[in-house]
Amino acid sequence: MCHNMERMNGQITANRQFFKDSVAEEQIIYAPLCLNPLMARIATEVGFKYGYLSGGALGFELAISEALLTVNEIREYARQIISRSKIGLIVDIGVGFGDPVHTWRAIRELEAVGATAVEIEDQVAPKRVHHHKGVEHLVSSQEMVEKIKEAVSAREDRTFQIIARTSAISNESMESALSRAKEYREAGADVILLQPRDEQELEAIRSHLEPPLALISAPGRWPEETLLESGFRLMFDPFTAQVASVQAVKTVFETVSRHGSLAELDSMMSEYRKLQIYAGLESLYELEGRTTEK
Repeated sequence: MCHNMERMNGQITANRQFFKDSVAEEQIIYAPLCLNPLMARIATEVGFKYGYLSGGALGFELAISEALLTVNEIREYARQIISRSKIGLIVDIGVGFGDPVHTWRAIRELEAVGATAVEIEDQVAPKRVHHHKGVEHLVSSQEMVEKIKEAVSAREDRTFQIIARTSAISNESMESALSRAKEYREAGADVILLQPRDEQELEAIRSHLEPPLALISAPGRWPEETLLESGFRLMFDPFTAQVASVQAVKTVFETVSRHGSLAELDSMMSEYRKLQIYAGLESLYELEGRTTEK
């Protein structure tokens, strides 16, 4: 047990340091949705070093809304993912679950379970379900600055990164977004996340902000060279994997409902055999081989 804990802590430390170093380089780090340990293990299997635990996706997973998630739910999902994979997990903690004091606790909890970084945004707390419809209400920049300062002071490991997100581009103005971004950086945020909608907004960002910056997007929307020139170093993809998973489940259920058989999906069902590999059962087989099954 002690050896396993040391190995896990070593992985967490390495993930954090590598992430901190990587965002300082001229490259785009893509972090796909990792909603559970299985997703995270598949992500590392195909070559990704970092994953994104999206509050929005977790809200859909639980059939409620990100606005109703608790810090305990986020922490537990993060803990399971980190304990059963090598992924460097970037965790969306929404608005920080309340005032600066609530954000302080969220930072302590997520750092303790081994997250590589957290993302906090400048919408009102408690967050509202209507944000799914694009109705977003922002706190003052002063209030967000206070949260960031407390988040920064709460962490014990300086390589544990704080990502500050502003939604001001779509809710206030580009001028406001640039001003907020600069204030959040001065407050101690390691990375600034904002959402440009067109080339003109990218140009404004390029002219006024320094890297590292982050955005939320599926790959391919923007040329990588354009993003790099604008200071972006991180790309989070919060929903693509979930949409693909939901569509696959719906297809299976519809096939059974209509035809009473999965014969048409034989090729897909052959993937079942790979689940044991993705889940990492081999080490558990070995454990039983040394004990109950020897």
